[in-house]
Amino acid sequence: MSIDYYKLLGVEKSATKVEIKKAYKKLAMKFHPDRAPEDKKVAYEEKFKEINEAASILGDEKKRQQYDQFGDSAFQGGGQQAYDFSDVMSQFRGGNFGDFGDVFDQLFGGSGRRRGTRQRQGSDLAYELTITLEDVAKGKKETLRFNKVEHCESCNGKGATKFNSCDHCHSSGYIKQTQRTPFGIFQQNAPCPYCHGKGELPQDSCKKCGGDGLIRKDKELEVTIPEGIEDGMRLRVSGEGEVGQNGGPSGDLFVVIHVAPHKFFKREEGDLHITLPISFSQAVLGDEVEVPTIDGKAMLKVSAGTASETILRMKDQGLPHVRYGGKGDQMVKVRIEVPKKLSKKQKDLIKQLKEEKPQKGFLKKIFG
Repeated sequence: MSIDYYKLLGVEKSATKVEIKKAYKKLAMKFHPDRAPEDKKVAYEEKFKEINEAASILGDEKKRQQYDQFGDSAFQGGGQQAYDFSDVMSQFRGGNFGDFGDVFDQLFGGSGRRRGTRQRQGSDLAYELTITLEDVAKGKKETLRFNKVEHCESCNGKGATKFNSCDHCHSSGYIKQTQRTPFGIFQQNAPCPYCHGKGELPQDSCKKCGGDGLIRKDKELEVTIPEGIEDGMRLRVSGEGEVGQNGGPSGDLFVVIHVAPHKFFKREEGDLHITLPISFSQAVLGDEVEVPTIDGKAMLKVSAGTASETILRMKDQGLPHVRYGGKGDQMVKVRIEVPKKLSKKQKDLIKQLKEEKPQKGFLKKIFG
């Protein structure tokens, strides 16, 4: 029975290669046998086989022209070289239903790269950096020292300086493999196991890197710590991670910031909190006192009659806000200090205060 491959994939006859590829991926994920209920295993396998047959034909321009002209009869009687969709199944093992890259390259021709030499981005690196609260207030430049894997300069990351063509794959980088399955004999192009998909074999290994093409080197890198940065934030330095494979881009370096506890200050976003001891006389009579700030010192006015644990605000004496600009405030909690030792004169004065009768208004509040 004739099969309409366009209808099977759910695309128009005018569909582009990208649209066919997208439709194939959606259906392949939906009808993969590993996702089938127990009572529908056979049906899913048949559907999966039809989807891959359709994709292998419509994904190839030459075969698609033949199909458009003659229908699927152009591929009956051995005319069609079937695609080994067992490779697609392998992409799903262990729940990995998202990685169709290699399979698409085989069905749709990929981007012109050989399967065995597909570029891969290098791994990201993390660097833990502890800074002070003063660094947060002013920002700073910090030189990081670490080591990372880079391409060998002697061989430009190739592992050798001289190469011969690979006779096993005739310099193509891939070889044909044939597999027998319950659905018939299938063929696919696989990376050459001798040259690992590169199409060439090294004559002599690079002495500096031992043929790996990679070496580990010490690295110094200056980064700028912005004002107001918060504990746990990460700075991203693009391209300073591990190098990529087969000419792929390098990963990134992430600098994880830790802010060390301060001796006096407690931080709440942009605000700084500090407790300042004052004397009883300063609280009663008022005074102007010197207060430490993150930038140095400043004078703070304590009004007469200030109670212990009162919080006074010092505007713009906090930390810069890294997200929206401006500065926080410094919150000063005054705490009246009770002296442990008094002179005779001080004791006499306190006794005189003790003999003073409380104000009537205060007694009225208590006793009514």
